Amino acid sequence: MRGTLHLVAAEDLPWMLDLMAPRALAGAAARRARLGLAPPVLERARELAVEAMSGGRRLRRDELLGVWDRAGLLTVPQRGSHLLGYLAQTATLCFGPTGDGDQLVVLVEEWIPNPRRLERDEALGELALRYFRSHGPATIKDFTRWTNLVAADARAGVALARDRLARIEVDGVEHLMDPGTPELLDECRDQAGGLLLLPGFDELILGYQDRRAVLPAEFAARIVPGANGVFRPTVVHRGQVVGTWKPVGRGAKRTVAAIPFTSFPEEVEAALPRAYAALP
Repeated sequence: MRGTLHLVAAEDLPWMLDLMAPRALAGAAARRARLGLAPPVLERARELAVEAMSGGRRLRRDELLGVWDRAGLLTVPQRGSHLLGYLAQTATLCFGPTGDGDQLVVLVEEWIPNPRRLERDEALGELALRYFRSHGPATIKDFTRWTNLVAADARAGVALARDRLARIEVDGVEHLMDPGTPELLDECRDQAGGLLLLPGFDELILGYQDRRAVLPAEFAARIVPGANGVFRPTVVHRGQVVGTWKPVGRGAKRTVAAIPFTSFPEEVEAALPRAYAALP
């Protein structure tokens, strides 16, 4: 999915890969060719990974790269990352648990002994339903961008999920959502309208193609300076992105530095240190 790691329920990974990995794999084919990652090299990397981890063994990323390096597969920079990505997108490897602060690589076949298996149409409908239940109100274009599906598949998924979704029109554009969304908002309106310090790759920003509902277009470049794909953490107040933030200092002196798009209201300025202190 757009080269971005996502956290999913383990049993859902195989059917999601079936839907979304092919375009990602095709998009990276030219880069793999430039790195000399021909099919025999890819399959050798797969064999070595399976051999090293069979029986429930879990490896840190650097340990797995070491296996490939000793076999002479990492002769060109960036090969390791592309091997790991390829084997993840072809359902051999995934990130599983953490150990001593490192995320550990596991074999999909062993980590997910009872995967869900969905027919393609069922999977498209399921994916659309989950997206709009968790992101709605949103548009078909938002869904298409988030999944990186071709437009025809995205429309097919929405068509299959439509009878379980509510529809509203905003500025002449259809938006879909779970029918229970208004009630959920009523239950947490005070919290949703408060001050939030969100991480850089939060779904409030990354979950949509059109972000104008929460981020004024004139400030969009402040979130991704230079359009380099690296999103800055955001300050959100009353449902609107009003600035960016970052931690500063060390130890007991560690605090937050926030930069407003224009200026922060006094109550936001006063609440920023408390909001930062409350973060995990």
